[in-house]
Amino acid sequence: MASQTLTIRKPDDWHVHLRDGEMLLNVAPYTARQFARAIVMPNLIPPITSVEAAHGYRARILAAAGNGFTPLMTCYLTDGTDPDELARGFEEGVWVAAKLYPAGATTNSASGVTDIRKIYPALERMERIGMVLCVHGEVTHPDVDVFDREAVFIERILTRLAHDFPELKIVFEHITTEEAVRFVDRAGPNIAATVTPQHLIINRNAIFAGGLRPHAFCLPVAKRERDRVVVRRAATSGKRKYFLGTDSAPHSREAKESACGCAGIFNAPFALEAYAAVFEEEDALDRFEAFASEHGARFYGLPLNEGTVTLERAGVEVPSTIDGVVPFLAGETLPWKLAG
Repeated sequence: MASQTLTIRKPDDWHVHLRDGEMLLNVAPYTARQFARAIVMPNLIPPITSVEAAHGYRARILAAAGNGFTPLMTCYLTDGTDPDELARGFEEGVWVAAKLYPAGATTNSASGVTDIRKIYPALERMERIGMVLCVHGEVTHPDVDVFDREAVFIERILTRLAHDFPELKIVFEHITTEEAVRFVDRAGPNIAATVTPQHLIINRNAIFAGGLRPHAFCLPVAKRERDRVVVRRAATSGKRKYFLGTDSAPHSREAKESACGCAGIFNAPFALEAYAAVFEEEDALDRFEAFASEHGARFYGLPLNEGTVTLERAGVEVPSTIDGVVPFLAGETLPWKLAG
């Protein structure tokens, strides 16, 4: 008989959007309920580009999330990022990593990097001090098909980046393609990847099932079924290069269901339940704790968490809306439920 409970070391989310203002107050508790720590994305308006801005944002997150949760802050890289400011924030323990958004790649990325060579001085300093680079791996050229943007980014930018900075620690975030898995598998130990629940569960057909489905739209977009299968196999393989990063990215229902719907999937409320369902389907529940609670911390050089969380084998229905946001898998029933 299958076990009715699953207890794992308290996990971390190595990629989350907590937004700001009222949305932050609404969504932060869902992440804090499941995760001890989270790498928080800096793509606010204006973006988090200074140590002082990061201090302020961290304080707002702590107030919204409550006790027992540690936000790990990131610096938003721009063409003009000052290497000294990066190093100061890292040395003071304000920033854990810096985030590369190619300009125009996703939500609030207009201030992102227009040419990777413009941030080489910043990357050189990061490599020297051991600061992690988190990468949104897509090109934004209009002549590149949206479903090919990740693969082209690997070919044109990431391969050269890894060559030019062989000691730089890089997290290839929210990977979606067979090409990404191949790149990460072949790279050295300083390159790893996060994987979201949506890219393990849906393929691109979900965006067009019976019409346009804005709540299945995120960036990078879900890809072909063969890509989903390969990414799923990598995430559940037990390899230390792959770890949990939800990329939970809430937008109001109105912002999603509009003439130009925002990209982003809000999966935070039932993230662990969704991941556990995938690992069980792959007969890999024995590898779930490592993926959720160990690989990421070890890559970032942080201690493992001390506490635990328990999932119960009890169906939980995902509500149609949560605080005005439509969650991932709305209306569906997941086989695991977070206890407590």
